[in-house]
Amino acid sequence: MSKFNIEEKIEAIIRYQQGFEGVKTIAKSIGVDHTVLLNWIKQYEYHGESAFKKPYTSYTTEFKLDVLNYIKETGTSIRETAAIFNIATHSTIQNWLKSFESLGIDALKPTQKGRPSMKKETKKPKSVEESEALRAENERLRMENAYLKKLQGLNSRKGKITEENKAQIIYELRHEFKVIDLVKVAGIARSTYYYWVKQMDRPDKYKETKELIQGIFDEHQGRYGYRRITLELRNRGLKINHKTVRRLMNKMGLKCLVRMKKYQSYRGNIGKVAPNILERDFKASKPNEKLVTDVTEFHLHGEKLYLSPILDLYNGEIIAYNIEKRPVYRLVSEMLDKAFSRLNEGDTPILHSDQGWHYRMKHYQHALKEKGIIQSMSRKGNCLDNAVMENFFGLLKSELLYLKEFESMEHFKLELENYIYYYNHKRIKAKLKGMSPVQYRIHAQVAA
Repeated sequence: MSKFNIEEKIEAIIRYQQGFEGVKTIAKSIGVDHTVLLNWIKQYEYHGESAFKKPYTSYTTEFKLDVLNYIKETGTSIRETAAIFNIATHSTIQNWLKSFESLGIDALKPTQKGRPSMKKETKKPKSVEESEALRAENERLRMENAYLKKLQGLNSRKGKITEENKAQIIYELRHEFKVIDLVKVAGIARSTYYYWVKQMDRPDKYKETKELIQGIFDEHQGRYGYRRITLELRNRGLKINHKTVRRLMNKMGLKCLVRMKKYQSYRGNIGKVAPNILERDFKASKPNEKLVTDVTEFHLHGEKLYLSPILDLYNGEIIAYNIEKRPVYRLVSEMLDKAFSRLNEGDTPILHSDQGWHYRMKHYQHALKEKGIIQSMSRKGNCLDNAVMENFFGLLKSELLYLKEFESMEHFKLELENYIYYYNHKRIKAKLKGMSPVQYRIHAQVAA
């Protein structure tokens, strides 16, 4: 068989890619066995033109073991593996495999061929060596720069860069740089890269599920973690395990945000402290049975804003709230007026708070007493006594304040009101059977 130059090999490959001729027809026309042409096609697919530029290669023992281990671990065919590792013929791997099975690792050690040279090695001039080293260094820097640019593009869209992401970048750069160098820059094993390359060719059975997950994640502006997304998928008729959703979200780089701390309203021993009647019993059997409240503070554009809500422990619904620019008593009193309008005749709920100064004022305590509301207070410095309210504030800040950009405090106030509506009417909860607070309350009323 005559030797073929790079142009002739690529010409044959292009003929095949055009789809008008089969492998055997093309191979026969150029005078090679069709298996040789298949090797060229596969090598070009994985490595591009650089697959045919390599000089004679002496493979190390480690490299041979990598190849054999790759076949064993992934189940890839010998012919495919030859293309992946840019080995000229698959028969080379067959020989390694036979030798290893019969003689062990020693059979893979390279042997020196021919008579030893009697000539002394002629050293290159120092200037030539320096020039070559400089070119190699420039090429390495160019490769690292190209890789990091693509990595930065991914990082701007996703929080976590996976091995699959790195393999994708290497795959995109494989025609420009050697894969063996790129995997070193990426910090992954060559076998890992080829594993993901193989996965790219397989149809993604979770493609539609991923699209749904991304849609739900975007719809709720990154506020949903894998548990709520699982519930929402089930609400849409898709039966899926939460572990699968978590794995897919990790793979997609989707991550819910973290919680932040709240405003402290304690101002010392002012007024009367009520007993802790709630005692962390956060379960309620009906609406308006147990209520909790607190105040939180927001800092934006050099201004402050204060929110005072009341949450019903029955379904986690915010039944009343007030927003003010200063933490004055009106912040709480107007909230109470709104909450009173939600009470039915005969309701005598517990209203629990911390020991903030608003709740220790006579006006506040008198207003509760008039409506038959039982006042309860957390122990001093014990935030767990009002954990449900703390949890709501954490959600509010992580899902709104730290998630979006606001042009002004007025803009934030509008978005805050929108969020409370969203929280009550649209944000589903696992403990509410995948319903929002309002949906759960209405569902319970209809069922009753």
